[in-house]
Amino acid sequence: MSIADTMIPPQAPPPVPPRPYTLTRFLGSVALGIWLALGVGIFFTVVEGWDPEKLSRYGPSFLSGLGVTLTLVTSSILIGAVLSLPVALGRMSKHKLWSWLAYAYVYFFRGTPLITQLFLAYYGLGSFRPQLESIGLWWFFRDAWNCALFTFALNTAAYQAEILRGAIESVPRGQHEGAAALGLPERVAFFKVILPQAMIVALRPYGNEIILMIKGSAIVAIVTVFDLMGETRRAFSRTFDFQMYVWAAALYLLMVELLRNIWGWLEARLTRHLKR
Repeated sequence: MSIADTMIPPQAPPPVPPRPYTLTRFLGSVALGIWLALGVGIFFTVVEGWDPEKLSRYGPSFLSGLGVTLTLVTSSILIGAVLSLPVALGRMSKHKLWSWLAYAYVYFFRGTPLITQLFLAYYGLGSFRPQLESIGLWWFFRDAWNCALFTFALNTAAYQAEILRGAIESVPRGQHEGAAALGLPERVAFFKVILPQAMIVALRPYGNEIILMIKGSAIVAIVTVFDLMGETRRAFSRTFDFQMYVWAAALYLLMVELLRNIWGWLEARLTRHLKR
């Protein structure tokens, strides 16, 4: 008789003990049921009140507003990316003046609401019209679109600077020492060795920042910029049909979901060498 014949045959794993139905689970089930009921109710309400005439009439306006939103967010993100590098370097600088100025800039734009910053640029700077005219800047700040772009770019630059600073500081010290051992100048080592590695670390936070900018861009409708939300408000004021906001929500959701998938693919593509 072999040893295998004397061994106990494999047994099935013991059954998983049932989870007790606690108060937390009950409340969670109730909340989920309420959300499902609301979702189903909104769906049937939209289906029953569907008006193709309204879609054909206001659909082009929604697409125009969508284009304005995408243009504003894209321009702000790109300008903010350019501004964020010197701000991040200032935050890491050993020079107290530059470090303090960069800290004050980041502290203000991250510590105050975006809508307050927009009002300061649109209404606040408008109070200084004579001074702005004397230096030739009134042509810029008298336009609501320019004020929105100015505010959004400065706001996202502060957030991107902190993202970039954290990513740069996360690069191992050995990378700096290795670049120095190869005789690379500090500037070359920073742009060729340190910054590319930092950008990989910062990739996901950058995606989150863009998504927040897309959703936050809706406030520009308050200062008469007819973005997606601005066109939605105008359509609702003429129809008093809440489906206008449902369409806007669907478009915002579509933008965010597309960006999330594109960013996920980009992150997987750029970090494929890190996977084992």
